[in-house]
Amino acid sequence: MGMDFSTLRTLISRYCVGEENWVDSRTIYIGHKEPPPGTEAFIQQRFPDNRIVSSKYTFWNFVPKNMFEQFRRVANFYFLIIFLVQLIIDTPTSPITSGLPLFFVITVTSIKQGYEDWLRHKADNSVNQCPVHVVQHGKVVRKQSRKLRVGDVVFMKENETFPCDLILLSTSRDDGTCFVTTASLDGESSHKTHYAVQDTKAYITEKEVDSIQATIECEQPQPDLYKFVGRINIYMDNEPVARPLGAENLLLRGATLKNTEHIYAVAIYTGMETKMALNYQSKTQKRSAVEKSMNAYLVVYLCILISKALINTLLKYVWQADSNRDEPWYNNRTDTERQRHIVIRAFTDFLAFMVLFNYIIPVSMYVTVEMQKFLGSYFIMWDDDMFDEELGERAVVNTSDLNEELGQVEYVFTDKTGTLTENNMEFIECCVDGHIYVADAICNGQVMPGATSMDMIDSSPGPGAREHEELFFRALCLCHTVQVKEEETVDGIKHGIHQGKSTSFYISSSPDEVALVEGMKRLGFTYLRLRDGHMEILNREDEIERFELLEVLTFDSVRRRMSVIVRSSTGELYLFCKGADSSIFPRVISGKVEEVRARVEHNAVEGLRTLCVAYRPLSPEQYTEVCHMLNGAKLSLHDRDKRLAEAYDAIEKDLILLGATAVEDRLQEKAADTIESLHKAGMKVWVLTGDKMETAAATCYASKLFHRNTQILELTTKRTEEQNLHDVLFDLSRTVLRQHGGMARDSFSGLSGDCTDFGLIIDGATLSAVMRPAQEDSNSGNYKEIFLEICRNCSAVLCCRMAPLQKAQIVKLIKASEEHPITLAIGDGANDVSMILEAHVGIGIMGKEGRQAVRNSDYAIPKFKHLKKILLVHGHYYYIRISELVQYFFYKNVCFIFPQFLYQFFCGFSQQPLFDTAYLTLYNISFTSLPILLYSLIEQHINVDILKKDPSLYRDIAKNSLLRWPIFIYWTLLGVYDAIVMFFGAYFLFDNTTFTSNGQLMTTNTQMMFGNWTFGTLVFTVLVFTVTFKLALDTHYWTWINHFVIWGSLVFFVVFSLLWGGIIRPFLNYQRMYYVFMQMLSSGPAWLSIILLITASLLPDVLKKVICRALWPTTTECIQTKRRCLASEPSTIFMLSQTSSRISF
Repeated sequence: MGMDFSTLRTLISRYCVGEENWVDSRTIYIGHKEPPPGTEAFIQQRFPDNRIVSSKYTFWNFVPKNMFEQFRRVANFYFLIIFLVQLIIDTPTSPITSGLPLFFVITVTSIKQGYEDWLRHKADNSVNQCPVHVVQHGKVVRKQSRKLRVGDVVFMKENETFPCDLILLSTSRDDGTCFVTTASLDGESSHKTHYAVQDTKAYITEKEVDSIQATIECEQPQPDLYKFVGRINIYMDNEPVARPLGAENLLLRGATLKNTEHIYAVAIYTGMETKMALNYQSKTQKRSAVEKSMNAYLVVYLCILISKALINTLLKYVWQADSNRDEPWYNNRTDTERQRHIVIRAFTDFLAFMVLFNYIIPVSMYVTVEMQKFLGSYFIMWDDDMFDEELGERAVVNTSDLNEELGQVEYVFTDKTGTLTENNMEFIECCVDGHIYVADAICNGQVMPGATSMDMIDSSPGPGAREHEELFFRALCLCHTVQVKEEETVDGIKHGIHQGKSTSFYISSSPDEVALVEGMKRLGFTYLRLRDGHMEILNREDEIERFELLEVLTFDSVRRRMSVIVRSSTGELYLFCKGADSSIFPRVISGKVEEVRARVEHNAVEGLRTLCVAYRPLSPEQYTEVCHMLNGAKLSLHDRDKRLAEAYDAIEKDLILLGATAVEDRLQEKAADTIESLHKAGMKVWVLTGDKMETAAATCYASKLFHRNTQILELTTKRTEEQNLHDVLFDLSRTVLRQHGGMARDSFSGLSGDCTDFGLIIDGATLSAVMRPAQEDSNSGNYKEIFLEICRNCSAVLCCRMAPLQKAQIVKLIKASEEHPITLAIGDGANDVSMILEAHVGIGIMGKEGRQAVRNSDYAIPKFKHLKKILLVHGHYYYIRISELVQYFFYKNVCFIFPQFLYQFFCGFSQQPLFDTAYLTLYNISFTSLPILLYSLIEQHINVDILKKDPSLYRDIAKNSLLRWPIFIYWTLLGVYDAIVMFFGAYFLFDNTTFTSNGQLMTTNTQMMFGNWTFGTLVFTVLVFTVTFKLALDTHYWTWINHFVIWGSLVFFVVFSLLWGGIIRPFLNYQRMYYVFMQMLSSGPAWLSIILLITASLLPDVLKKVICRALWPTTTECIQTKRRCLASEPSTIFMLSQTSSRISF
């Protein structure tokens, strides 16, 4: 009884599922061979086959699963309930009237989703059925990819794509390496080197490979593409030899074999357990501000609907309280139904009124909005201005649900390297012990134009310094992961031209490394190749030096450095290390630190990327100790990363500083112009980067994020060391608030010339302190609020030394602030994915840091400059279009159903419909749907060029201005007014009636046959023409398609009405509309009434627009008015943009 639960849990885990430390590993038997007797128990685990399933549905579950998903939407579920009510109880309208539109919406969505899933099935089948070569019984046999199993040995040839995740056993290359491109995984087209297991790389034939007896122990599948931990036990003479396995041994599904004739590898993760499949996981659904407004409006209209039904139910029983008034005969109620309890009758009547008025909720709006977003997204993809010839790429839309959100952005969070800059590195200089060397301008393997001679600024160092200088150059030639490739033409550019001679050229996953190695070539030390584990370099005397590469301590973003351990031809051992100044200087014990530090800081201020280089000579005893530490860490299956980090930390110490390098990452084309335009459009731009403060600040000045008159406020570790964080924050807060009289400034006032612009710089360490939860420090409870207050009053913010997670935290902090602004994050690398997913809108740049950002983004663009058009033009248009679509849908449904409400006062609240069933059904589907869909796709209220030239126009639509409550109420009241005019106008037209000799009731003033269907048809005709003309009046951009659709819809209505009422159909149980429409049109006064009622309905809206444009015009309306007046003068466009800028301020 004394045993506690933790002890019990430990025993259960140990005896039931094995030791806790081993739960997350798997054992794989290569070639499915049992280990030798007595070595270990043979327990064959079950793994999934290699079938990839990206589809959502199967043939059997499509209908139930799709229906369930569709009816989870509130609007669809609501209309389903209404349809069921119409089927169950006696309602005034046919179930077809709500069932047909619902069926249309559900069918269209099902077809769209079914087609998309069919394409996924088709793609899956093509992948699952592709042939794969497997070694079985000493022979290579062919099988389908889906039949591949964990443990199979796979034979791959050059340019083939790996069918699953594999461990490399041997290759056709003598050194046991192979080259791989992972463009389909992360977009990196550079060749990556992977290594075969040392003890198996000699097995190069099918029979030899088939004879391997080994087991692999590795971690269970996880989605990180760049992490893998395992070990292989190779049985030689029944004795296992353990070797570590890491990411360098792992070949990922989807990667392609390059520059290697063939390889043998063993499958370790298959099917949906491969790393590529685990990265399929869907992103969280983002909802736009417009969608939230739609849902809010829907709730309001639902309340109106319930109110109408309650009022009519109540008034019906008030009306029937008089003994002379009973249930109308045409409702066909039986005596049993008339004698029911009053509560049941009242509830039934309430449901009947709900059904009668349910058209006020526009079910077709949802399918129209979906079609508008889906079709509208193609305009971004088709835009030739957003096509990049250098990359051969167009903009990509990964989700069309956020198109209109592009027109609502208030905060832009951007990465620096590869986003604002080109990530195209150019070697500028190096500093060795204070001596500065400047080589020719070299950019990623290409000699830049105008660079013909070597330019060395050198103060003739002595013999000792000369030795240090050559050691520095050798360090940069050896400390890298660059690969050498023979000269070839790529995209029409010949690589590898060196002083007029054809040579090899360099490729690497890091542009910095290529620039540094090319820089060393210009300074006389050329890296030649890695052959048989030896790195070869050509020195200034044209002598080849060989260094044996013993260990590579790979770069990671935490250490921010990398190292290599090499042995020279004379037997000397060196550790060469390069990395960020902040990670090298603390580990240096000698060298000219102050001279190098001064040069590093100078270059950082100039906006150059700096790296420091150091070395450490190793004795054989020290190297043995290093090998022991590294092997121990590499062989561990669990916490390998932690143990490796500790080993690296212990090895990379006691360094001697050699010098530093400076590489320039130039600004992208038009980056400064884009940022300036975003500022003018009223957006706050924040730069979030992992770079040093000085480098990032220089880039911010160059890109016009900061101006020369910007007052820089620093919230950095350096300042918080001098003053505590609390005091620094309050000092900054007082500074910005004093400037504006203690009032928080408007979000756009940073552009005003009357007040000082503030720019804030904060680093990652200080941000962590600001974001720390309140309970850790009693004084820190309001740090976030003070920080936000400071940020609101700054026109630009630079966050440097940021970790990826901190970038997301910043975005989340701004999203959750009091104003709830719309945020946009843009970046090009894997370190930007977290902030891209966190922001309302995520945009990926098709850069050189892989395609993780592009894959996880909502939109992808080739260059940063394209952000200007996607926001200021496409975003503006999308928002204008969809806001009109939403408001117009609610307006036309108010016009449609309010006459029905008024009609109940004239028919004894008998639930008699005013309009025919065909009209009720087709109003939203056919008569009024196409014009608004087309408007929402092609409307351009202002010319594209003006939107680009005058970014301030973006402010007219900021903060969801076209879907605010006052505008929504105006549209609703306009719909109510139009409905009253239509109903009572037609009512007074029928006011005087007489009987003819044959017993028909005729109107005395129009000589038209009178009846409730004639009355309803007249109202409906005015209704269709009024709402269509209203849209025509709102249209600014007319094309032949607009004319065809708008006037074509009206013609279709007239033709349908003539056919519907002109033919007797024996299959219908009623013919109430027979000859009604023709009879109505045969009356001249009826024509005049239709024209007068349409004019009276539209007049107030036209007057309101004229008065508002004359007295309180917006910037947009000023542009529209002046453009019409001056359309004949092309030169005025620029003048207009200048005028609008002045008006906007």
